[in-house]
Amino acid sequence: MSKNELDSDIAEKYELNQDFGPDVLAQEQQGLKRDLRLRHMAMIAISGTLGSGLFLTSGNTIALGGPGGALLAYAIVGIWLTFVCQAIGEVATLLPLPGAFNAWGGRIFDEAFSFMMTWLYFINWALAIPAELTASAVIVGFWLPADSKFPTWLVPVIIIAILAVSNLFGVKTYGELEYWFSVLKIITIILFIGVGILVDAGVIGGVKYGMDYWHVTGAPFKGGFLGFLTTLVSVAFSYGGIEMTGVTAAESRNPHKHVPKAVNSVLFRIVFFYLVSIFLLGSIVNNDDARLSNNSSAATAPFTIVFAKAGINAAANYMNAVVLTSVLSTTNSSVYVSTRMLLSLARNGWAPKVVGYTNSRGVPLVSLAVVIAFSCLSLITIFVGAGIVFTWFSKLMGAIYFQSWIFTLLLHFRFRYCWNAQGRSVMDLPYVSWGYPYGNIVGTFIGFVCIIATCYISFLNPPQYPGDGELDDYYKQRNDYAQTILAAWFPWLISATLFFAYKFVRKTKMVTAKEADLDTGRFIPTESDLEDLRPHGPTWKRVLKFFT
Repeated sequence: MSKNELDSDIAEKYELNQDFGPDVLAQEQQGLKRDLRLRHMAMIAISGTLGSGLFLTSGNTIALGGPGGALLAYAIVGIWLTFVCQAIGEVATLLPLPGAFNAWGGRIFDEAFSFMMTWLYFINWALAIPAELTASAVIVGFWLPADSKFPTWLVPVIIIAILAVSNLFGVKTYGELEYWFSVLKIITIILFIGVGILVDAGVIGGVKYGMDYWHVTGAPFKGGFLGFLTTLVSVAFSYGGIEMTGVTAAESRNPHKHVPKAVNSVLFRIVFFYLVSIFLLGSIVNNDDARLSNNSSAATAPFTIVFAKAGINAAANYMNAVVLTSVLSTTNSSVYVSTRMLLSLARNGWAPKVVGYTNSRGVPLVSLAVVIAFSCLSLITIFVGAGIVFTWFSKLMGAIYFQSWIFTLLLHFRFRYCWNAQGRSVMDLPYVSWGYPYGNIVGTFIGFVCIIATCYISFLNPPQYPGDGELDDYYKQRNDYAQTILAAWFPWLISATLFFAYKFVRKTKMVTAKEADLDTGRFIPTESDLEDLRPHGPTWKRVLKFFT
């Protein structure tokens, strides 16, 4: 296609948008600032993909399912989330709302569905804050001597104060923080992959591993089908946050350009960052290595093990610093997302109206105050211990992620049905998800398998009362069993209660396809936005930008 033909195609594709004026701005969009640039959006997409799930707990998946089971599990869940992000990209590019996919239900299905999804998603990210803050106390404790009197609960307090101040400066500050946090993550993973290849080949470290650990006892698949299912569930938890691009779309300078670029790069990042890393870990570290199952310290983190085999003695300290940075990044994102969810709830009349107030910088001040107050739950670590709090909170979050991902795909099916029912062409969409509907079907199937596996596994291995002599171990097993059941079932009970209670009180009805509101809140590109959409520079540079 020539440049003139491309310009004509862009102009024709966006001609429909000229029929809409400022009055189509959605209530929940008012007061926000579009200050996120492409580099922010790209790094936020990375930040939502990479975190302690890869740096700390990825080794546990190899211990559970072997190198082959872990690699297959990461690949399968990665496929699921690739299509989830594609679905988010299509609708968020058209309707960049602060509530993101949580807001779609009220437009195309039932208002009660949006009410349920938004509240549940807010709870998920609000819980993530104290969970990550309690983890920070454990991480900092790594550097303290055994007899240290330093009160580790001060660490969450300091982080809360820093994040509260930084979020007062607006979304651009959030974007900058996430940008630099993500740069460190990327450098670490690239360094790990380079070192891992050299260690596996025997160039450094003095031992050539090759594929030997893929042929030892327990490899490549460990624990049979049940072991693989357990690994699949564990892996899905580590991907949490990958869908965050949809939320940031509301404050992107040009959602029609930035959102597609962010979601299109998800598959590449999953393959490069996750699959290559897991393959190298499974090749260099034996699945029976006891350190893989110990996720409580950077000294036993899988990346640390590989760095140590390369002779890098400071690896544990470096990885602890990286994990601490990841915690800061995740907490920063959690504050951002939860405040935007509260904003969406308030603007839709599902939370007190005052919560939706934004200042001149576009900061939802009241929402921020509520979230910061909620983050103080992390201070209960003073009484019960950081490790216990982190475990309880993190297990609760997993099933909520599952709900969000599966509901997003189902709502995307409904969105396309409504779009077609109103006689609109798919070509009128500013971005079209690739693989539809087959990708959605595959993703939905994988999602249901993960959800069923989670519920099934939760009832396995109930604790057996051993007698009065071993009560401490029994109490630990009982607590773990309760946590697993709670994580698998409680979020579904909460979502059902929210949905049916709202439906009963408000008497809501299902939205008909022809009456679905697919226009209010659409992004209206200006002439400069349309110019920005046109390809610039040589082909090699545009290809490079696609992956960065």
